[in-house]
Amino acid sequence: MEPRFLLLSDVATELNVSDSQVYHMVRSGELPAIKIGGRGQWRVERARLEEYIAQKYAETSDWVRDNPLVDRDPE
Repeated sequence: MEPRFLLLSDVATELNVSDSQVYHMVRSGELPAIKIGGRGQWRVERARLEEYIAQKYAETSDWVRDNPLVDRDPE
């Protein structure tokens, strides 16, 4: 059984990005997370991470649709 909540470093591994990139995503509100414990450690719920990934797929799909690859003549 997978854990419900992930460390930021676990999220970074899942997304293949740096820990600092995930921290920025969380602090900016781009990726929902919670602070827990006396030292305020960040945790991301796995379900929220999956929603975030699905949202990014949709955004990318829209971007690809709106920015079609145009064949270029060889120079």
